[in-house]
Amino acid sequence: MGHVEVDVHEGGERTATVLPGRGYTCDGPLLRDVRRLLRERGWTVRTVRWTTPPTPRELLALAPDLLDGMRARPHLVVAKSLSTRLLPAAVERDLPGIWLTPLLREADVVSAATRSSAPALLVGGSADPYWDGGAARRSGRRVLEVAGADHSVEVPGDAAASARALQAVVAAAAGFLDDLS
Repeated sequence: MGHVEVDVHEGGERTATVLPGRGYTCDGPLLRDVRRLLRERGWTVRTVRWTTPPTPRELLALAPDLLDGMRARPHLVVAKSLSTRLLPAAVERDLPGIWLTPLLREADVVSAATRSSAPALLVGGSADPYWDGGAARRSGRRVLEVAGADHSVEVPGDAAASARALQAVVAAAAGFLDDLS
């Protein structure tokens, strides 16, 4: 497994851990703008970076290092794609989460989203092969599905629609954070 780094931007009492996808870093538009939103609202933001993405097994082994030990409550998880495989671990710890393009074709991820008692926001695009809008809606969680958007929550060939999709994600995240307060 590649080296894992955690950068911390100190803020207030609440902490968010932001986890990248396999090829989608925390500097990609979705995670960059959600991190910016969190910082603007006074959250301490822990940004996870890896030189080589972990395998699913390695990711689960990292769960204690990534999710435990935060004294702040709430401790929010913001995860993209590959990192949404930590949804079951977050549910075990009763952690709220913003799950960007969760892997809803994987039974354990869907099951965790459904049984979670902590607040959760599931975000995906209708053209994303890893997204299952029906499963997302049946989970009982808050859902934002962007019509025509792919796994990056972008609408191929339509820059304006992609920009609106990013704005919708940030607005949904802001609403979710409002409800956590």
